[in-house]
Amino acid sequence: MKANYSLLAVVCIGISVPLAFYLANRFEAPSAAVRFATFNLALNRQEPGQLLRELRGGRCEPARRLAEIIQRHHIDVILLNELDRDDAGEAALVFAREYLAVSQNGHDAIDFTFSYCGPVNTGEPSGKDLNADGKTDGPQDAYGFGLFPGQYGMALLSRYPILEDRVRTFQKLPWSSMPDAARPVDYYPDDVWQHLRLSSKSHWDVPIGIGNVEEGVIIHLLCSHPTPPAFDGAEDRNGCRNHDEIRFWVDYVSPQKAAWIVDDRGGPGGLATDQQFVVLGDLNCDPVDGDARREAMLALLSHERVTDPEPRSPGGAEQKLKQFGANMQQEGDAALDTGDFDDKPGSGPGNLRVDYVLPSSGLRVLGAGVFWPKSHDPRLKLVEASDHRLVWVDLAQK
Repeated sequence: MKANYSLLAVVCIGISVPLAFYLANRFEAPSAAVRFATFNLALNRQEPGQLLRELRGGRCEPARRLAEIIQRHHIDVILLNELDRDDAGEAALVFAREYLAVSQNGHDAIDFTFSYCGPVNTGEPSGKDLNADGKTDGPQDAYGFGLFPGQYGMALLSRYPILEDRVRTFQKLPWSSMPDAARPVDYYPDDVWQHLRLSSKSHWDVPIGIGNVEEGVIIHLLCSHPTPPAFDGAEDRNGCRNHDEIRFWVDYVSPQKAAWIVDDRGGPGGLATDQQFVVLGDLNCDPVDGDARREAMLALLSHERVTDPEPRSPGGAEQKLKQFGANMQQEGDAALDTGDFDDKPGSGPGNLRVDYVLPSSGLRVLGAGVFWPKSHDPRLKLVEASDHRLVWVDLAQK
């Protein structure tokens, strides 16, 4: 028995030493810059499985352009919005494997070893008549607007380990559980209101590990894609929901306000004050322009735990003048814009800042930007693959 115990100890040591060596050398030092990004790919299709079929083989031209943008910026961690999710999350893996891990036009491939692609509410049947048309099976009757489950999904890709056992999701959190929720006036009957979910897609807290074994840090990636504050009526149901989906993060990083929050596994509360984080996503809200209820967005940007790096581009300011129209009625700094939307007055909002990478105040911002080249730049053709622009921020420990 003693001999067997000694043999087991030798085996355990033999395994642990190379594992520790791997972990110590796999991560960059925590003081080094890590580039975080968010990108709405606009890779949504009208039928389940359609996107996956297009992506297989690595020949989808829009996907190749989008991958080239990401490769040009040498991204380490990225949240992808509007990437249709199939049951196995295979579309995200194919995009990572056959586009990002393959050089596009001579740019360095990126091996995103780790990924997270959880379920979302878009297209998920609610069984309720949510738009008051007498039916319960339309795309507007889903928990989040969608023609099928997973349309407009999200995926997180990372070069650093995702701590999957610590991931928290809030896909099923009832909207009505939020204190002082912005319930649309005289619209949802009580039984429907109690049934609704807050997230139009989902809210994720995905921790990643950065650094070596002795000095490594954990950063919580707070990921979401709130519904656009549009496509509704005078009741402003989508505007109300967009506001509260953003307000969720305000409460989540404010422990004194987070008691109402419960994750999908029953875990209560928000993020502890000693935890570092980065808010990522297409939040569909400009803090100055557009029709959104911007109070929650302003509260998030000004939160004592949040830093706004204000990423900029040369193309955003130029396109405001070139596209004219609704853009000329805006008051915000166009260099901060991340979405190229309908510019016709009375029809579209014009270009807006809607995509965000917001680090916690305990992290040091080394650089930031929005990929929107000026019109004479040959790279401008790349951005035509989406109506959103890639936003990136370089971060390190203070």
